Amino acid sequence: MQLMPLLGIATGAMVLVGLLLFAFMGPSAAKASSRRLSAVRERHAGVPGLVEAQLRRITTASDTRMDLAFGRILPNPALLAKRLAMTGKDWTVGQYGMATAGITIIVALLLRFQGMPLLLGLFLGLALGVGIPHLVVGFLIKKRVNRFTAKFPDAIELLVRGLRSGLPISETMNVVAQEVAGPVGEEFRAVSDKMKIGRSMDAALQETADRLGTPEFQFFVITIAIQRETGGNLAETLANLADVLRKRSQMKLKIKAMSSESKASAYIVGSLPFIVFVMIWWISGSYMQNFFIDQRLIVAGIGGLIWMGIGGAIMAKMVSFEI
Repeated sequence: MQLMPLLGIATGAMVLVGLLLFAFMGPSAAKASSRRLSAVRERHAGVPGLVEAQLRRITTASDTRMDLAFGRILPNPALLAKRLAMTGKDWTVGQYGMATAGITIIVALLLRFQGMPLLLGLFLGLALGVGIPHLVVGFLIKKRVNRFTAKFPDAIELLVRGLRSGLPISETMNVVAQEVAGPVGEEFRAVSDKMKIGRSMDAALQETADRLGTPEFQFFVITIAIQRETGGNLAETLANLADVLRKRSQMKLKIKAMSSESKASAYIVGSLPFIVFVMIWWISGSYMQNFFIDQRLIVAGIGGLIWMGIGGAIMAKMVSFEI
């Protein structure tokens, strides 16, 4: 008889999590950029088949048995591997799966020892096991992308100085890879390495742009592609691009400062009911167990979760801006 209330609570929690994820994802810069770059990708999609086969063999050989095992269980392992690569760490799909399974089991056992029902403990353990690694990877990706975006205009200006001194674009990219520290140097080093094994510059740059997913690097790829097709002063064009990226970064910081108060209020209001629920459960678990037995409390809880999810989605959309 207690299974249906637990399923109702689980359904309401899943709806809330889905609404919050949809709300706080914000506008997708990658999708907007892909629409603008579709024509460029079609013109520059030709990659030597031999090089592609060699890279595929190298990637396949580097996968361990644990990676292959979790790749069959986890949804969309290719996208997960791409996200792990975006962090700049040498993490694998297998390590990610082990972290997810470990957190799920540990949390479920701890909650079971505290007297929580088994199904509810497993659901909360699975939610934390899936959510914590995902949030950690997303945090590291955002941190690395922010570092890349902050240093990228400096790298473009270094490219401009190299071009004005008479160096070709490929040599200036090697200079940037050696002189600029952090994610910018790493990405340009990867582009240079791909060019050394036979990939064209357009293909190497586009692969990096697809992996990073930042509009700033997409603008850079578009600029290089257009200049190679139409000609013109590349140094002057890149100098203008560097100036535009700096102004874009300043506008982002201004919007972030103006919307920080509203975001903080949304986070506090949204998290307070869950914090209070956990504290009361920790103090008196038997008192809160009625929340999962009484039909009226179950309906009220599901309605409250859905209503909070709608409110969080509205507040998130109000403070989300696409530049």
